[in-house]
Amino acid sequence: MELRRQLRVAFIFLFVVLAISVTGYRLLGGPSVTLLDALYMAIVTLSSVGYSEIVDTSHNPLLRLFNIFVIVFGVMIMLYVFSVLTAFLVEGEITNIFWRRKMLKRISELKDHYIVCGLGDTGRHAIEELERTHAPYVVIDTNEEHIKRIVNHENGIHREMLYVVGDATDAELLETLGIDRAKGMIITLASDKENLIITVLVRQKNPNVRIVARCIDQKFAERLVKAGADSTVSPNQIGGMRIASEVLRPHVVGFLDLMLKDKSRTLRIEEIELPEHSTWVGKTLGDARLRANYNLLPLAVKDAYHDGQKHGFWVNPPENLACHAGMVIIVLGDMKDIRSARQNAAKAAHFVAVARH
Repeated sequence: MELRRQLRVAFIFLFVVLAISVTGYRLLGGPSVTLLDALYMAIVTLSSVGYSEIVDTSHNPLLRLFNIFVIVFGVMIMLYVFSVLTAFLVEGEITNIFWRRKMLKRISELKDHYIVCGLGDTGRHAIEELERTHAPYVVIDTNEEHIKRIVNHENGIHREMLYVVGDATDAELLETLGIDRAKGMIITLASDKENLIITVLVRQKNPNVRIVARCIDQKFAERLVKAGADSTVSPNQIGGMRIASEVLRPHVVGFLDLMLKDKSRTLRIEEIELPEHSTWVGKTLGDARLRANYNLLPLAVKDAYHDGQKHGFWVNPPENLACHAGMVIIVLGDMKDIRSARQNAAKAAHFVAVARH
């Protein structure tokens, strides 16, 4: 950023000296000197090419003094321009410009992705989970060096990370991130007030996106929800619950840690939502054969109907439970198996019928 500023300043100085030179040659050279002659004389003098003078200074002492001024200051300005331009090229700024344009193009092609605001300790762990579960995402943070440290981390998992350097409270920048096409928003800035502002802006731009915001002060939790957040997370509260769980149920915590830290596979508790016209709609949970076909363990279902009543969450659902559009099945298993089951559940029944024929 500093080199770009220096390059802009250098070209401004060069333009000013060129404008003064052209003006001086026209005023001091007499009526016979045209604008093209003055411009040619200025460029030849500033570049130190050494062509013959088309504006005669031999009989005009004042013009000759002015020409000396142009030569001295022109050489100084040209040296400055060349030094800054060389540094600009050597340090790869031009490459970075094209790279940023390519990144913005890739971001513009994202759909149903997740946006992470802030790469502090909370945001860093959030993108690690998004990375491991192969969820599309883009990051925004004000500190480019902080982003690059994560991108160049020794494990290399973030080398293809899409990011934008800037202020997440900027509404125009949120549009650049594709907020109107995003599926979820993770807001993890250190300031609750900034998180509140972003929540309001995001909800105005996209009424359907799911917003989860970090909250340090519990009094802001209600404000964030009223502003449009679907959920708030307090790191302090979760940290306290984790400490208590380590004492009360260490083996359960150990199992959950294994899920998150196991490098050989990605075990997760995930959700499979049944869309309208899904092949699973109208069948029972047992017909889906989650364990046999996908090695998945059904833990619960949400929004299931039974005996004319709608259940919020039904833990350990029976296999004869009828599946319907909009029902969410909570399962435990490897992410590749979960993705396979999710793709199968998303297939339209009429498409499968045509394929069979």
